[in-house]
Amino acid sequence: MDPIALEDLALLEVLQRVDQCLPLESGDTRIHQRLTDSGLVTMETDPPQLTTAGIELCKSLQHRVAADAQAAKIIEQREAEGPST
Repeated sequence: MDPIALEDLALLEVLQRVDQCLPLESGDTRIHQRLTDSGLVTMETDPPQLTTAGIELCKSLQHRVAADAQAAKIIEQREAEGPST
């Protein structure tokens, strides 16, 4: 399993900021516009909110990060135990 891409981690961070009603950083403007154009964030509310699709993508990315962390722990444990016979 390949680790989650940096772009996906950045996307997750922006989705979480929108969900928590945190201000966007200066570099987030283009990403925020892409999320709006993709139907993941709605600008019809103040502050902007995640759409149903945005919520589902955020959950999916969170699960992926958690799965990657769990996989890394398992690999680390197996390496610590040494080769199996």
